[in-house]
Amino acid sequence: MNVTLLLIGGVVLYAFLYRSYGRYLQRSVVGRPERDVPSRRLYDGVDFVPANRYVLFGHHFASVAGAAPIVGPAIALIWGWLPALLWIWVGNIFIGAVHDYLSLMSSVRHDGHSIQWIAGRIIRRRTGYAFALFIFFVLILVVAAFSAVLGNLYIKQPAVPTAYLFKIGAALLLGILLYRLRVDLKIATLIGITLLLASILLGKQLPIRTTYHVWLMVFFVYIIVASSIPVNILLQPRDYLNAWLLLGGLILGGLAVLLSFQRVTIPAFTVFSAPVISGKPTPFWPVIPLIIACGSLSGFHSIVASGTTSKQISREEDGLFIGYGGMLTEGFLSTLVVVTISAYGFSVIPPEQAVQLKSSVQAFAGGYLDAVKGAGGPIGIFSKAYGEVTNRVLHLPREIMVIVASMWVASFAMTTLDTTNRLARYTFSELLEPLRKPMPELYRRLSNRWISSTVPAFIGIGLAWTGAWNVLWPAFGGANQMLASVAMMTVAAWTIRVQKARGLNILIPALFLWLTVTLAMLWYLFVAVPEFYLKNPIQAVVLAIMALVMVFLNVLLIYDFFRPTARTVEEGLRGGVVK
Repeated sequence: MNVTLLLIGGVVLYAFLYRSYGRYLQRSVVGRPERDVPSRRLYDGVDFVPANRYVLFGHHFASVAGAAPIVGPAIALIWGWLPALLWIWVGNIFIGAVHDYLSLMSSVRHDGHSIQWIAGRIIRRRTGYAFALFIFFVLILVVAAFSAVLGNLYIKQPAVPTAYLFKIGAALLLGILLYRLRVDLKIATLIGITLLLASILLGKQLPIRTTYHVWLMVFFVYIIVASSIPVNILLQPRDYLNAWLLLGGLILGGLAVLLSFQRVTIPAFTVFSAPVISGKPTPFWPVIPLIIACGSLSGFHSIVASGTTSKQISREEDGLFIGYGGMLTEGFLSTLVVVTISAYGFSVIPPEQAVQLKSSVQAFAGGYLDAVKGAGGPIGIFSKAYGEVTNRVLHLPREIMVIVASMWVASFAMTTLDTTNRLARYTFSELLEPLRKPMPELYRRLSNRWISSTVPAFIGIGLAWTGAWNVLWPAFGGANQMLASVAMMTVAAWTIRVQKARGLNILIPALFLWLTVTLAMLWYLFVAVPEFYLKNPIQAVVLAIMALVMVFLNVLLIYDFFRPTARTVEEGLRGGVVK
């Protein structure tokens, strides 16, 4: 198979879906705007601030992407390029893009409230509260994991943090140009892109070398400030620059792959059960969503869509471009990862491993993950393969292009880091809601945006500092997909009960996802966790408890979905009010 044809197929598929199925959802499910958007009606100058659709697209995409659309597909190639692409494309079409778009629009229709708040009003109150507690735990875990990943990345590639720090300065200047001086968007964009390119070049010339724990202290201060200040100071302009970084990288990488006419060198399919998790034979279904998350579908997206994005959208019509289009863009990024590694992966791993992997499909499945580790991990093999194809075809400097690919990961991960802390601030305030009437002064103090930003930052950075997050992280894939299952069931309920739309095309994929995630967690509990026990009994017990909790919550969800209380349905029909 030629990678040029695969990439063209992905572009055509996504363009067709956006103009057909996306427009159908906009017209038949969401319908016409009922009132003005929350960013204008509830404007507060901090969280509720209307944004230009392109600026908001940049924020939304950079927040939801992180490293997952690169890491997951790179690992999933152990099953072969065909299963990986099929899950990315099918997941995007029937679940991922629908999940993201309707999470965003249901939040817009409920005054910018979170997806867990909506679940509590449309399904059952206990569902929403349990959902919120679980989300708060997951958000803290994301803060911990991304802090640790970035700390280690900055040590290994000291040019990347320098480039990112210069990019923050460029973003602050761009924010002044856009919101204070009211400079035309096109002119401000040209200035911002110029500063972005300068940041990358300066990063190579002025690398910063320091220790892991120093970076963690920097992150602690940074995410508290970044998640507490108004969104138009840093978040909006920085993520607008991130969008241009992504767009430029996608265009260069996509053009290089299209013009390469390179044949795929890895197998289309290896074995159904490859040694992925803890070295155990891991069945492609139902475990694949635990491996390929954001590139296909992700519960974290619903938290971002209903957390920060819904509070900044300036008109409902932009929701399709930002929510639906953002997920398709992420799917295209994962598609590019698959085809790039499929064509150039063998050229960036140690030669002796390449010879061994080419001997048979069984040898490929058995040795692929070790080869990926030898190339610098999933991010390393992609960034090196990306540098290889852009160098060979477009004759761009290989070292600079590797930095660009690494900057994708660093930029999206940093954005995810502080956006996650902002989302944790929102969720922490929601969890404090029972204190609002009996203890108003305590509620006011704890829900202050600086205090409620510090709490998750302190816990998350503390987990990264001690390394304790490593004990919990192996369960994150299941937690993320469980969030997607709950969110998908919530938007299905919103579609049917509130919008009064025919929702079988949403309910059936939601039920399929629920079944897949539940079976995957049971496999994880009874097959993977015992393997962990042999290596680390304490970790295995913690993971077993987490898996049991997730299975219980998923069963509770499906029960509550089909047996909502009359009060929650009535509240869902009335919509929400932000106080």
